[in-house]
Amino acid sequence: MGSLTLPASGLVYLDANPIIYAVEKHPVYSPLLVPLWQAAQAQTIEVVSSELALMETLVGPFKRGDAALGKVYEQALLGTDIRLLPITQIILREAARLRATTKLKTPDALHLATAQGASCVLFITNDGGFRSVATLPLVILDDLLKP
Repeated sequence: MGSLTLPASGLVYLDANPIIYAVEKHPVYSPLLVPLWQAAQAQTIEVVSSELALMETLVGPFKRGDAALGKVYEQALLGTDIRLLPITQIILREAARLRATTKLKTPDALHLATAQGASCVLFITNDGGFRSVATLPLVILDDLLKP
């Protein structure tokens, strides 16, 4: 099993699925993210995501009627661990271009456009669909599980 290699500094972008793994303490994926949170706590990197992540992560708690878990997500996303970046008109235009020129679905195009617009130095996801379009260094968590 591999480990997460992080840049020495800069903005590290989290797609919604790693956020879900961290908050819900997924037994396989959450441990892979420990170095990320340690580096963020040491202030060598900053963890960011799109405001879209708030919507995406709250769907599960709302479906299950789990208000307590919803509050945990809101605390994680609106607290100090992650900085949510706004969805601006510039981001929307770039997401539309990505959507038109790749196979990315709208949420993924918004995430990638947000990461690019913020000049992130790393994009962490577990969605292999980013493999063909990533314009910045990419970590797919499942790849870290391969021998």
